[in-house]
Amino acid sequence: MTFSTALFRTGLCTGLLVLFVHAAQAQDPGSGGPTPGAPEPTAVPIDGGASLLLAGGALYALKRLRKR
Repeated sequence: MTFSTALFRTGLCTGLLVLFVHAAQAQDPGSGGPTPGAPEPTAVPIDGGASLLLAGGALYALKRLRKR
């Protein structure tokens, strides 16, 4: 690679970097986001998973008891 090619690539990369940094700094702050408040309650059905775990544990216990 010749010196002029390396100088051109370095100048091109530097110019693109300056252009992108300038565009990134020119953005306005926006709306500031949502206002803080009480967090929303989670909508996770705990009963469904607990009943499946309980049923699985009962089946496992029956299997172990019948093995004896």
